[in-house]
Amino acid sequence: QGYEGLVEGGDNIKQANWLSVSNIIQLGGTVIGSARCKAFTTRAGRLLAARNLVEHGITNLCVIGGDGSLTGADIFRSEWAGLLEELVRDGQISEEVARKNCRLNIVGLVGSIDNDFCGTDMTIGTDSALHRIMEVVDAITTTAQSHQRTFVLEVMGRHCGYLALVSGLASGADWLFIPESPPEDGWEDLMCERLGE
Repeated sequence: QGYEGLVEGGDNIKQANWLSVSNIIQLGGTVIGSARCKAFTTRAGRLLAARNLVEHGITNLCVIGGDGSLTGADIFRSEWAGLLEELVRDGQISEEVARKNCRLNIVGLVGSIDNDFCGTDMTIGTDSALHRIMEVVDAITTTAQSHQRTFVLEVMGRHCGYLALVSGLASGADWLFIPESPPEDGWEDLMCERLGE
């Protein structure tokens, strides 16, 4: 459950093995869970997370997430030495354990369906989101044709129109709205004329 699992510890931290990861590659979403964690936004929460990691001998993290997750990872990394010092001072870990775990290595991967992060061709989640959109479009296209109806489909993406643009192109949509190119005045008449044709 993301940082929630780090803060709570216990059964939330376990080693992945062949059986636990077999047959998951085709699944959309995340089998490891995801949660917003208010506790991790506080130093006290990050202190608990540090203690739980040290107890398991974990000094490498792979953080998959968006702005909040990656910002949290950067803060956690910058505080790591101080968190270990505090754990030693409070008697929760020994100096030897602190020395063994003195370095925290973090790899950050952008896990966002929006595909709005520079420096990467496609963020994690974009492809599976696009796949889901196309499944829905394929399912409603035949219904729209048989009933001679127009369907309006809203897709994910928040402030980024990538999913709308690519799914619109892939499905042959007649009209498309994306945040990067707001419609000009009089768009309603132009759209009705285009659909009428």
